[in-house]
Amino acid sequence: MTLQSLIKNIDNISSVDEIPVIKSCVEASYTWITESFDATPVNQLVTGRAQFVDALLCHLWQLYGLDTVDELSLCAVGGYGRGHLQPHSDIDLLIVSKKKLKPDVQEKIGMFITLLWDIKLDVGQSVRTIKETVKLAKDDITIATNLVESRLLCGSETTFDKLWDEVNGRNSWSSKAFFSAKYDEQKKRHAKFNGTAYNLEPNIKENPGCLRDIQSIGWVAKKHFKEYDGWNLVGHGYFTEQEHSELIACRMHLWKMRCALHLIAGRSENRLLFDYQPDVAKMMGYGEEGKSSVEKMMRDFFRTVARVSELSQMLLQRFKYDMLNQSVQKSVIINEDFELLDNMISPRHETVFSSPEAILDFLHLVANTPEVQGLSTICIRQLRNAHRAFEAEYFVERPLCREKFMRLMKQPEFFDFAWDIMHQYGILQAYLPEWDAIVGMMQFDLFHAYTVDEHTHRLVKHVNYFFSKANKDFPRCGRICRNLDKPEVLYIAAIFHDIAKGRNGDHSTLGAQDVAKFCQQHDVPSDDAEMIAWLVENHLLMSVVAQRRDIYDPDVISEFASAVRSHNHLNLLYTLTLADIRATNDNLWNDWKASLLRELYLMTQKALDNGLQCQVTLNERVTTHKHQARQILQERAIESVAIDALWARLDDDYFVRFKPTQIAWHTDEIIKAQNEWLTPEHDGLLVKANDNSAKGGTEVFVYGKDRKALFAQVASVLDSRNCSIHDAHVTVTRDGYVFDSMLILENDGSRISSESRIASIENAISAQLEKPGRSHENKRKLPRQMKQLDVPTKVRFFSINDEATLIELEALDAPGILAKIGHAFVDTNMTLKLAKIATIGERAEDIFIVSNEAGKALTQEQQVNLKKRILFKLDQLEDITIP
Repeated sequence: MTLQSLIKNIDNISSVDEIPVIKSCVEASYTWITESFDATPVNQLVTGRAQFVDALLCHLWQLYGLDTVDELSLCAVGGYGRGHLQPHSDIDLLIVSKKKLKPDVQEKIGMFITLLWDIKLDVGQSVRTIKETVKLAKDDITIATNLVESRLLCGSETTFDKLWDEVNGRNSWSSKAFFSAKYDEQKKRHAKFNGTAYNLEPNIKENPGCLRDIQSIGWVAKKHFKEYDGWNLVGHGYFTEQEHSELIACRMHLWKMRCALHLIAGRSENRLLFDYQPDVAKMMGYGEEGKSSVEKMMRDFFRTVARVSELSQMLLQRFKYDMLNQSVQKSVIINEDFELLDNMISPRHETVFSSPEAILDFLHLVANTPEVQGLSTICIRQLRNAHRAFEAEYFVERPLCREKFMRLMKQPEFFDFAWDIMHQYGILQAYLPEWDAIVGMMQFDLFHAYTVDEHTHRLVKHVNYFFSKANKDFPRCGRICRNLDKPEVLYIAAIFHDIAKGRNGDHSTLGAQDVAKFCQQHDVPSDDAEMIAWLVENHLLMSVVAQRRDIYDPDVISEFASAVRSHNHLNLLYTLTLADIRATNDNLWNDWKASLLRELYLMTQKALDNGLQCQVTLNERVTTHKHQARQILQERAIESVAIDALWARLDDDYFVRFKPTQIAWHTDEIIKAQNEWLTPEHDGLLVKANDNSAKGGTEVFVYGKDRKALFAQVASVLDSRNCSIHDAHVTVTRDGYVFDSMLILENDGSRISSESRIASIENAISAQLEKPGRSHENKRKLPRQMKQLDVPTKVRFFSINDEATLIELEALDAPGILAKIGHAFVDTNMTLKLAKIATIGERAEDIFIVSNEAGKALTQEQQVNLKKRILFKLDQLEDITIP
């Protein structure tokens, strides 16, 4: 099948009533693209698809007799107007007339559009007069942009020419106004993607550095030059021939990916979702190795969009001056090599980047010239060319480069704008082979939002923010950073913390080996090198302990403090951990994680002060918390007798875990309930929710006579209400009353701020607990992204003391997981004492501390039975053996 035969078949359609025949013709066009994908250049597929649709529309237009209507034109606009059409892209049409149409013509046009929908073409259409079109285009940049690329398909040439003259006349958008609008539009679009193309599920059309950026160049150029074939930019001196060819090659690569994505998705889908990535990689010729093939494809993609971003930035900067009729307002000579042109650094001659050392000197100059706000077009061009000229060896192999690199590492000012230049223009990639290996590297989970190199770039920027005077959000990190004698220790650890990802083995251990080699190469003093390597090897330690261990257990604090060893280690690890979490995902950092890290930091600091006597630290905490809570309660006129009676039923562990404000709230609510309705004869449950008691989120607590499946029921209700439990503590009083406290957030990690929502959650839990039985129906469905991810369920047991066993669970964070686990505990007669809930993207990594019905740690047989029950609940697995 060829394009010519497809178009020829259109002539066989003799009537608009032959819908099956027309549909068959359309389906054949998709078959042609699919079968031709491997052997035919994608530009021929994209233009061929447009040619086929041109022929079909014109033929159907004639069959409806619309070609005989005077002063009526059928026009292609938007992407279709460019003569490019991806398999399932919208077919944007403008039906334009000189005067208002007669009813019979309107009816025919309506039938024509309806037929296009019936044959499954994605059509977007407008029917307007020339006057209406011109007026709308004048007020709407989107309509004006579509018309810039309009072309006549069939109908009146006179009407189309009149429209073209009007929309490009004196009363239409000027080049200056059009450029300004498109430039602002692009900045807003980039902001939606956090200013980076390095997202793990990128939008091939809209992401920074993707097709929309290339189209923007064409729109602006076409508006300015009134014609555009790309070579105009070369002829007018905006691009070199090599740069133009590079842009076309990048566009071809992105076109091919988008074409494959459309064919795989079977619709107009521009988001390269995890679901589609393996099939697109296979279709693109990267193989069928799953993650390995996807990783190869995505690395090529990210390197392509980096090149587009550079070329786009160069061109738009030139356009800004030329189309806005601007000239350089302020010129300042910095030295014999560089000058500032309106705060854009620009070379004064063509040999400023004559060596790798000169490139690093340039970064040093930028770091010491705070007035620099950007790079001129000439600077970007020369820097790109120099980078490529020195590709034969990595800069780190040159002794003088190592010296100059370390000079940058010791200068916090370097990590303002100069670090962005080093990352964006591939200088660090040219310097360090280990960094080159992670550029564009995918991370196959829902936890990380960015590629490995982009995540690390952002982490370094967060560290740099801690050093800045503008840092008002993280005062503790600010104090730590500003008191550092050697800031390079923290910066180098930040650069290397994930540098070994993608290799076989523990990336923390391998990264520590890499940075040890780096420190040796760069003559870093041995004490500093040891600290840097320790930070890289242990960069996950604080986060894991805070989120997955019981930080109110003195043994846990003692173990962590022993690993940390000193206040200096603790300070640097705290700062690196906080920056790492914030750089992983824009939605990951929240008050809950902040409170966990702060608590762990302060308790470890106290333990180090006490010579690792953690029990002393916790005893002090109990006394302080009781005293402060009692003061609050006395201000509320709560009688000491009632306070003492309740507190006597609770262990010290309760007073360690909860803040004085929480203890006071719990006590106040329980005593009020006891005075009003909660008596030994009444077995009801008190349910309360409060957004002010805990700093990390909304606290829900349940108090009353113990019953089975209480935790499971509450967890199921919360999950069905799109809430996530981040911490749960279960206390059973000496007289058989249960006290469950859970800290909850919205599923996206934000706080539950609405009082009405908090009240509805409280009421929903109460209503469920008043029902007979112990099950709650949860109808929440598994999110789309999770369906593609394989997270095997793992259950591990650890003995912590004679009274309890710790369970580590890893599983897919599917709806209702906590309720199922809670029911597994009930089914096996286990008592839940503590739950630490950590959701790492799609992965639930939870900790449970349980006792058997005798109040003791689980026996081997009980562990086997519980594991079987959990796996059955989560995976429906029956035959399980414990290793």
